[in-house]
Amino acid sequence: MTLVTTDASDAAALAEFERYYDAVPRSAARAEDFGPLTLFVRDPDGAGFPYYARPTPGWTGAPVTAGAVDRVRARQRELGVPETFEWMPETAPALRPALEESGLAVQERPLMLLDDRGAARAPHPLVRLLRADDPALPGALAVPHLAFADLGTAVGAAGADELSAMIASQRGDGSVERVAGRIRAGQSVVAAAVDGGVVLCSGQYIPVGTVTEIVGIGTLPTARRRGLAVSVTAALTSDARSRGIDTIFLTATDEAVARIYSRAGFRHIGTAMEAAVA
Repeated sequence: MTLVTTDASDAAALAEFERYYDAVPRSAARAEDFGPLTLFVRDPDGAGFPYYARPTPGWTGAPVTAGAVDRVRARQRELGVPETFEWMPETAPALRPALEESGLAVQERPLMLLDDRGAARAPHPLVRLLRADDPALPGALAVPHLAFADLGTAVGAAGADELSAMIASQRGDGSVERVAGRIRAGQSVVAAAVDGGVVLCSGQYIPVGTVTEIVGIGTLPTARRRGLAVSVTAALTSDARSRGIDTIFLTATDEAVARIYSRAGFRHIGTAMEAAVA
């Protein structure tokens, strides 16, 4: 699946993605320097999200080695966070061999860029952008967990009852309050398809300057095959463009999902890689 681009405009976009991936965690985590790698971790008070380790942008020292990966993994174990690394082979081709030598398993996913005229479609009657105090926000944050636990595009078993249970399990963990604060600060924009008070699909984008990634698009498994994911994505991209964001991208779960987003104007530009303990 790995796509190595030779197009100058695509290479420039991938460089923007690299800067974006480094910038996004800094609003919710702190960075620890490991030379060719940077690890993003929670603040000492426990706030924030335990992000990934990534290649250090602009690194000009020695290439990354399995030993450097091992040092980051030891720190992740010390902190009690997942031993995860994310990168793009188009901008960091030497990282995969070092990760695999360290014993980590690698996954590839399509990285997709929205073309200039993509995802322009009529608003869906069930889809709306959520305010910080929107009663649908807890469901919007819970739906992706059910969606990603049952990957694929086929209609699944998890529905409204499972969503209610997921919302209840997350109550009190601070996630809704954190995202609500980010919405108020303009750091996150959340959209959801809501029917009768039940969130059927949701997603969000996190802007950095004029670049953003559409993330966490997930559909309640019983509500699949209704075009909701594309409609939520279209609402997010329309809002992003209205705010002057001109580079919009996403990572598809697999090639089947990538084909759905290609019909909404996204095209395969590169590869999003993740390495973790098998």
